[in-house]
Amino acid sequence: MDDKAPASLVPPFTHETAIAKVRKAEDGWNSRDPERVSLAYTPESKWRNRSEFANGRAEIVAFLTRKWQHELDYRLIKELWAFDGNRIAVRFAAEWHDDSGNWYRSFGNENWQFDADGIMERRYACINDFPIKPEDRLFLWPQGRRPDDHPGLSDLDL
Repeated sequence: MDDKAPASLVPPFTHETAIAKVRKAEDGWNSRDPERVSLAYTPESKWRNRSEFANGRAEIVAFLTRKWQHELDYRLIKELWAFDGNRIAVRFAAEWHDDSGNWYRSFGNENWQFDADGIMERRYACINDFPIKPEDRLFLWPQGRRPDDHPGLSDLDL
């Protein structure tokens, strides 16, 4: 995979390209492949995720590797909140469980900034975890990409 985003997914974003960019990010994260996900970020990308900071792809890969060793059976839905020029804001929810079988739904917001090639150079995330019962799970698709006919966050009233 090269570092260039498809021409249609570069700034300045339109409503349609911003939605496509958000879905592409969701698909990447649902792969749970840290190397694949890291390619969406510039080599010197800067992150704030909760109270952790990551700088560059190597630290992003290390962060995601740790994350998905702890957040098991992780599934994520992202939704466009706003966009302007080379920036996109999203809200998201993820469901996962720890190694003791405790389930959580994580809610958050992210602010993204992209370079001229459509690669993310800044990611700022605020996230809260909410314990849920297994029977309250809503993200029940098989591991991987969310099916196109699966409801989004607004449809699920999340």
